[in-house]
Amino acid sequence: MIQVLNKEQIVDLRKSGKILSQAIKETLSYVKPGISTLSLDEVAERSLRRQGALPSFKNYHVAGSGRFPSSLCVSINSELVHGIPKPNKIVKNGDIISLDLGANYNGMFSDMAVTVGVGKISEKNKKLIEVTDSVLKYAISQIYSGIKTGDLGYLIESYVEKRGYVCIHDLVGHGIGTAPHMEPQVPNFGKKGTGQEINNGMAIAIEPMVSSGNNKIKTDRDNWTIRMDDGQNCAHFEHTVLIYNNKADVITK
Repeated sequence: MIQVLNKEQIVDLRKSGKILSQAIKETLSYVKPGISTLSLDEVAERSLRRQGALPSFKNYHVAGSGRFPSSLCVSINSELVHGIPKPNKIVKNGDIISLDLGANYNGMFSDMAVTVGVGKISEKNKKLIEVTDSVLKYAISQIYSGIKTGDLGYLIESYVEKRGYVCIHDLVGHGIGTAPHMEPQVPNFGKKGTGQEINNGMAIAIEPMVSSGNNKIKTDRDNWTIRMDDGQNCAHFEHTVLIYNNKADVITK
C-alpha cells in the first residue's frame, strides 16, 4: 500500500523520528573497544522506552527467519545488516559497526542507521564510511515531489560507482508510516524515469548499502545476519524522510 499521511500522522511521525535520532545518539556515545553488542542493544531500547516509544524491530517477524530477538541491529565489518546483539560479541579497536534501529511512537514508525568506526580505523574504512554517508545526504538533497524511485536509485548508484564502490542490489529502502516496511520499494539502483512516483505526504526510508568489493551477499546460519559474500567490509546509512513542500524533510535528525 502506498500511504499518504494526514496532518495528525505527520505530527506523530516527526515525534517518532526525533525520539529515534536521540536513541541512536545515546547508543553511539557508548561505542568503544571492549563493549558487547548486547550492551548497545540495551542502551538503545532503554532510550526508546524512556522517551515513550517502542522498538519496532524487537520480535519483528519475517517468513523463513522467524522473529528478530533484539531492538537494535548491530553489524560489524563484513556484516551488512541484521546482526543480532550478543553478550559475547565484543566490539574491537579498528572495527566499523552499523547500528540500525526503528521506533514506534503512537503507531507511527521511523527507521535510522549509521556506520561508525571504533577507535582507530584504517583510511580504507574511513573512505567507505564517508562515501556511504555522503551519498545518502546527496540523494536526500535531490528529492522532489514527483521523482520516481528509479531516478533516485540511479542517482545513488551513479554517485557510488564514480567513487569506486558498489551498491548492494538485493536489499532496498522502503516506504514507512503506520507500518515499519511499506510500499514503495526504494532501491539503491535504477533506471531514470522508472518506478513508483514519490509525492508530497509520503514517507520513505532511504538506506544506501555500499561495499568496496562486489555486491553479493549471504545469510548466516542464524537466518538473520546478512554479510558480504567476499568478506569485504561494508557500510550502511539510513534516514526516514517525509516529502513535504516538494522536497525531502529528514525526520530522523
